[in-house]
Amino acid sequence: MTSQTRRDPLTDSLLTPDNCALILIDYQAPQINTLRSMDGAHLVANTIALAQTANLFKLPKILSTVGVEGGVNPDTWPSIKAAMQGAPSFDRTSINAWEDADFVAAVKATGRKKLIMGALWTEVCLAFPALDALRDGFEIFVPVDVVGGTSVEAHQAALQRVYQLGAQPVSWISVLCELQRDWNRGATAQGMIDIGSSHGGPWASEIALKQFAAGSSQK
Repeated sequence: MTSQTRRDPLTDSLLTPDNCALILIDYQAPQINTLRSMDGAHLVANTIALAQTANLFKLPKILSTVGVEGGVNPDTWPSIKAAMQGAPSFDRTSINAWEDADFVAAVKATGRKKLIMGALWTEVCLAFPALDALRDGFEIFVPVDVVGGTSVEAHQAALQRVYQLGAQPVSWISVLCELQRDWNRGATAQGMIDIGSSHGGPWASEIALKQFAAGSSQK
């Protein structure tokens, strides 16, 4: 059980805590309430888990909203905003976040070329900035269980559109495991278990059973 030498975290082709950032766009009530490709409550829970993952590994985080300052829309969904722990937020009038100068400047200021990008809806607020960012030389990782559209068809078509230009599909739990990579990295191993056990579905049940078994064996 000897792990290989840790790869360079800046040049690794996979996600590492040192080479990526989390971007969440338009996680606001009107978008969440009009989702039809997945359940809104489930999406919110997944998004919170992804934000907690970013916090655990100290990733740069950026929020963006549309129409808040103009009084058209409410701010980021409260539990998601809280999970993002003070991440800077950029309100826009542009539908495409990549056409907002302050937002793009903030993304570039992270110094990260790999962007874990979630947005609502998939067919609009994810597809447009993802396509532009890909053309500008960024790598885009789309957490498919954190994005949704106004219909299953619209959501799937948008995913295919960004995949064709090179975006990579991930899930919140795959991001969690990809950033951890090795159980020997003790600084974040327990945090990974905590996030997984809180949000991980079948994995949460498996962790709970093992912890129960471990506790029983010590009695």
